[in-house]
Amino acid sequence: MPKMKTKKALSKRVNRTGKGKLKRQQAYTSHFMRHKSQKQKRNLRQSTLVSKSDYKRIKHLLQD
Repeated sequence: MPKMKTKKALSKRVNRTGKGKLKRQQAYTSHFMRHKSQKQKRNLRQSTLVSKSDYKRIKHLLQD
């Protein structure tokens, strides 16, 4: 069997934390920023963790 290849598009978008969880950036930050409040834009700058359901779906794409 050949080795499983890592999906590079996903590996560029997520990072592993020290405990092995996946950290990602938030969506809704690319345009229409003038319609969003300053508080919303400030909170969107923070990174967040991948949810459990998404992690189950994408864990086989990352062969770390």
